Amino acid sequence: MTKGNNNSPDLKSGKGAKNYAKYFDFSDAKVISEEEGKTTYRIKGRNVQINSQPDYKDGKRRGKEDIEVHYDFNIPEDMMSFGVDKFYHITTYGCQMNEHDTETMKGMLEQMGYRSVDDRNEADIILLNTCAIRENAEDKVFGELGHLKNLKIEKPGLLLGICGCMSQEEGVVNRIMSKHSFVDMIFGTHNIHRLPHLIKEAMFSKELVIEVWSKEGDIIENLPKKREGMRAWVNIMYGCDKFCTYCIVPFTRGKERSRRPEDVIAEVRDLARQGFKEVTLLGQNVNAYGKDFTDINYTFGDLMDDMRLIDIPRIRFMTSHPRDFDDRLIEVLGKGGNLSEHIHLPVQSGSTEVLKKMSRKYTRERYLELVDKIKAAVKNPVLTTDIIVGFPGETEEQFEDTLSLVREVGFDMAYTFIYSPREGTPAASMEDNVPMEVKSARLQRLNDLIKENSRISNDRMLGEVVEVLVEGESKNNTEMLSGRSSSNKLVHFEGSKELIGTLVHVRITDTKTWYIKGDYVNEAAVVV
Repeated sequence: MTKGNNNSPDLKSGKGAKNYAKYFDFSDAKVISEEEGKTTYRIKGRNVQINSQPDYKDGKRRGKEDIEVHYDFNIPEDMMSFGVDKFYHITTYGCQMNEHDTETMKGMLEQMGYRSVDDRNEADIILLNTCAIRENAEDKVFGELGHLKNLKIEKPGLLLGICGCMSQEEGVVNRIMSKHSFVDMIFGTHNIHRLPHLIKEAMFSKELVIEVWSKEGDIIENLPKKREGMRAWVNIMYGCDKFCTYCIVPFTRGKERSRRPEDVIAEVRDLARQGFKEVTLLGQNVNAYGKDFTDINYTFGDLMDDMRLIDIPRIRFMTSHPRDFDDRLIEVLGKGGNLSEHIHLPVQSGSTEVLKKMSRKYTRERYLELVDKIKAAVKNPVLTTDIIVGFPGETEEQFEDTLSLVREVGFDMAYTFIYSPREGTPAASMEDNVPMEVKSARLQRLNDLIKENSRISNDRMLGEVVEVLVEGESKNNTEMLSGRSSSNKLVHFEGSKELIGTLVHVRITDTKTWYIKGDYVNEAAVVV
């Protein structure tokens, strides 16, 4: 814990980044006890038990320690009925990885006897599973904490926890200790399996319990999960070693470490037996899968080749890094079958100069060569991407390079963002010299182009018959059903509610910018 020096370099954000220094005044902190690696402080009138805390320097180290795989996870016996007649509520921010972490936490809580509740006012435990990718994601969480303070006052027995990527940030943890001391637990991304123990410690000690591992832990198999619907996410690896200059993920998720292929394959086979129709393989950089194995030569392409042999209709993956997208993977994706033709391939910028400042480790030309290879091998591929505008020093000419790349590739969709500095990243120390009005204008121009691309792509589908995984009623019209095609297109059509959860064929009759509409086709009449 940082104590009492607002000028400490550890507490300063880089230029343009949010400066949390005003929150750090722990001069009145007193050590209450130190035992078994745990230190208890008295801060702002409350005891704070620190088991471990985030440290950017530790988070950046990439040691050669062996990662062990553990198959013996169990809820502690004395916690198996701890949540009986109690309710939990989890709010999830951020990416699919966070959603999957939430499924794991739900699984553990329900094995402890807790039941899910939609109304957080009825909950006995509330967890905020947070995202640290962008500043506005953090602002949402702190805003939510402001609302939850009143609920905590009304229900003193409520257990309130902060977890996920924000918890891995030093400044965030210090801010919560100083300004939101009513929080009961803070834990990170590497020790989710410790949730039952942390609940017990926070409940019985009545202290704020902080346990954030800066160094990633081992791989814990057999964690319970509560999955809903007909689509499932499966982690195949954890962490990222790329250290793009703008990105906090290598600090919050740790170094790259892959699950054993036999464990991944067994999990997907079990999901197929349970009747799931679609599986998305997850990782911060799935293309790096297997590169950390020392005893076998087995890559992501090999894993996808094995996925083709499993009797499940659709296999997807998120997300990939262009640098690691190799020819073996392209060859396997070209085999088709149950492998989706939708490929999310983040480019971030169309300018080689900006890509170098971002430390993306590829050029514009290399990216376009990769796209050409994919289009040559995969039948009717649908490419989507991530793009940042207004990166420090980005010129108008460099932004035009991004627009021209978007036109050349023809992305169907893109997640587009205005650059915002993240504390602890190299880019946070760069001069954020692109005015906000310029960033906003560029974002608008980029989004207009993406919309144009999406509409052109959708228009090409008029008259086609596509297979749709029916997810439920349309959000805007309960008379319509909606689902996704294999290429990840959102499709609306009229049909019986009995079709929800099944794969059906739909003939496209109308197109919009972000979705397409069609008519349900009786299976006997399908002509593809």
